[in-house]
Parts: sequence; C-alpha cells; structure tokens
Amino acid sequence: MLQITANSGQVWEVDFRPDAITVQDQPFTWDITTLGNGQYHLLHEGRSFSAEVVHIDYTNKLVELKINGQPMQLQAKDRFQLLLDKLGLGAAAAQKINQLKAPMPGLIVDIRVQPGQAVQKGDALLVLEAMKMENILKSPADGVVTDVKVQLRDNVTKGQILIQFS
Repeated sequence: MLQITANSGQVWEVDFRPDAITVQDQPFTWDITTLGNGQYHLLHEGRSFSAEVVHIDYTNKLVELKINGQPMQLQAKDRFQLLLDKLGLGAAAAQKINQLKAPMPGLIVDIRVQPGQAVQKGDALLVLEAMKMENILKSPADGVVTDVKVQLRDNVTKGQILIQFS
C-alpha cells in the first residue's frame, strides 16, 4: 500500500496487487498507451488524458508529471515511511543538516571543498586522520558549503564544527 499526495494537497491510498489496482479501496481501471519519450495516453471512466513523465526521483519517491499540459507532483510514502511519520520520526530524518562536526579527535590531512561549492549527499568533504587511519568525511545531505572552519594540518576535537552548509 502507498499513500500518494499531490501538490494540490489531495491524498490517495493506492494498493498494487498482481491482479488489480485499488484507489481508496475501489477498483481502478484504465487503458494506457505508450507514445514514447515519456508520453502516454490514458483512458479512465470514459475520459481521455494526455500524460507526460517530466522527472522521477526514485530516492525521494517523487514523480513530476504533466496531465493534459498541467504540471503535477506526486509524492509516495510506503507503509514504513507512514509508520515513521506516525511515530514522529519522519520529520527528524528530513531535517536539514547545517554543519559537519568532527566525529572524533584527529588531524585534518585533506580538504576537498571550498566555500560556495555545491555538494550532494555522500560527496567527500575532507579527510580526518585519527589513530593512524584516514577517515573520509562525507556530506550528510545536499547543500552548498558556506564556510570551511578548519585548515590543512589543523588538530580538531570531537564535536568541533568543521564545515557549515546553507
């Protein structure tokens, strides 16, 4: 089961089964024809629709469409995301990260970013040497580096702010 939310605020409960699709516990029947290049023609309840897939973000379960030329965004949440939201943990995971702190004391041996640089989640930011091991510290989220608070060969303490993001 998925909960689909449109940018208009409308919400649907959708269940995909091998034999049928249900929306709000009602059978959903449609005819779809692929026209190519993300273009589709749909028939549903005697009405004709032109659909174009503009963009799909699989990581965030976000789909951008144009239905009869009108833009529409659909956000999907599976049962696990809904449970996290119900427990109040969904918003905590989505909070924006504004800074990177040192996970342990060590020595800065490489800085791979500079202020103004856009980074994506997982990009290498700097290298921290601790206990004779090099640890590559990566970006916890997408953002733009606003300030690098350390310099090459600086000794840092656990919890010290290393990089700030906007």
